[in-house]
Amino acid sequence: MTTPLDPREVEVVVIGAGQAGLSTAWALARQGFKPGTGFVVLDADGAPGGAWQHRWPSLTIGTTHRVHDLPGLGFEPGAENRRAVDVVPAYFAEYERRFDLPVHRPVRVTAVRRTDDDRFRVETSDGDWTARAIVNATGTWTRPFVPRYPGQETFAGRQLHTVDYRSPDEFAGRHVVVVGGGASATQLLGEIATVTSTTWVTRRPPVWRDGPFDEDAGRRAVAMVEEAVREGRRPGSVVGVTGLLVSTPYIRDALDRGVLERLPMFDRITPDGVAWDATDQDDARFVRADVILWATGFRAEVTHLAPLRLRAPGGGIRMDGTHVAGEPRVHLVGYGPSASTIGANRAGQSAARQLRRLLHPADALPRSA
Repeated sequence: MTTPLDPREVEVVVIGAGQAGLSTAWALARQGFKPGTGFVVLDADGAPGGAWQHRWPSLTIGTTHRVHDLPGLGFEPGAENRRAVDVVPAYFAEYERRFDLPVHRPVRVTAVRRTDDDRFRVETSDGDWTARAIVNATGTWTRPFVPRYPGQETFAGRQLHTVDYRSPDEFAGRHVVVVGGGASATQLLGEIATVTSTTWVTRRPPVWRDGPFDEDAGRRAVAMVEEAVREGRRPGSVVGVTGLLVSTPYIRDALDRGVLERLPMFDRITPDGVAWDATDQDDARFVRADVILWATGFRAEVTHLAPLRLRAPGGGIRMDGTHVAGEPRVHLVGYGPSASTIGANRAGQSAARQLRRLLHPADALPRSA
């Protein structure tokens, strides 16, 4: 739904219409908030799909970790070889239609500020809104992270991040150094190595987990991230906190081909490659490179919340469940422990329940999301 906006007042503004934002919107409606007046969803993209509409075209449903159902509507992708960039946005679009969610786009939120009458003013590219509460569900895709290394600016080849990747064919005939120890790095290595030579570089050796990432493993990973956000530290990824990579058939094929032999992180970048300084254990080393692909993850997109001064000394935002510690009317869904698809579903429903109790304490009717 694309609607020109005028300044108006609502109870809850949800920022972002990816998995986290849509699951929160569905849950708010279930908790009795009226779409359009009780809550709205503001989305910066011009079409449904969240970050999925920007993924590389070669990513198929079969090579994703998993697309979890949004609450109330099952995901039925069809063939495993269908492109995720086509299938998932279509599913999100149908979800918005099915539940008549009040999504306004393209609307980019530029700042959120407190008002004198104890509300929040949401400043956007298309007018201002005021709200009693905020649910931030902006994810991470728009904030790719690239670490800094000596000599980086001298590199004569191409540097790109995961968000810029489109197809392995563009690297044919060029040696590609892939940096990063997460799932995206291993997926892209498997693709790129079919057309050219590669070198994989990570900060620490990979640890492969056979079989699915089950609920027990997921709970342990979530608990570790929850501890970080309770203390106000920056939340890490599942791989970052556990060091585990799931050994899928796709990954096992890459292992069998010898693609996933890794080197430790280099010390510096030269105009024509990457280099390691000599140590007591190893001699100096150099690898020629035409391309450096930084599969080094993302940071949470919360810059528009800066006027609220939510940052803790540790660089993150200290959380109490889904809401900011000491700020029960500011919820972050899809942040930290809820940064997975299934985690975002649960967090969205939890945030909606809490906001109903907070904003409508006299409402004794039990509702469940």
